[in-house]
Amino acid sequence: MMFRRSPGGKAIAGGLAQPARAVLFAAMASCLLSPAAALAEPPTAVIPKQTIYPGEKLDASMLEVVDVTNPDLRDGYVRSIDEVDGMVTKRTLLPGRVILASALREQYAVERGSTVRLVFNNGGLTITAAGSPLQDAAVGDLIRVRNVDTGVIVSGTVMADSTIHVVAK
Repeated sequence: MMFRRSPGGKAIAGGLAQPARAVLFAAMASCLLSPAAALAEPPTAVIPKQTIYPGEKLDASMLEVVDVTNPDLRDGYVRSIDEVDGMVTKRTLLPGRVILASALREQYAVERGSTVRLVFNNGGLTITAAGSPLQDAAVGDLIRVRNVDTGVIVSGTVMADSTIHVVAK
């Protein structure tokens, strides 16, 4: 860095220091005086009011919405109660901590060991049978199911009405 003498006898930094300082000052002033920055609402996060254990279904009475004060908080947390109402927890949620979206799942439409209806469609032919899922699954999941009558294991997609549409081999 080079220095030169000012007319008053004091040494000042030469080169790019003076223009860089002016640009920095202008950027700070525009951020502070910007009407959009003043009107922006702080981000919110959903936190539990009590300890919530894995497998519990969430509802609005267990949760509260707070303003985010930590600017270093990483993305991936839940911002509104509407996003989590009716979801089920995968792991323990502690009071006062943000809820990560990865800690939640949809409620299962079919549960392992229960009895469900298997449906196979091929053109005009429709075959139905009783089945028992070999795993828990949400709507849209591809799972394996045992036909109760024959013992044959087939794969199928879980539908919203808790039936399983069998996939042709």
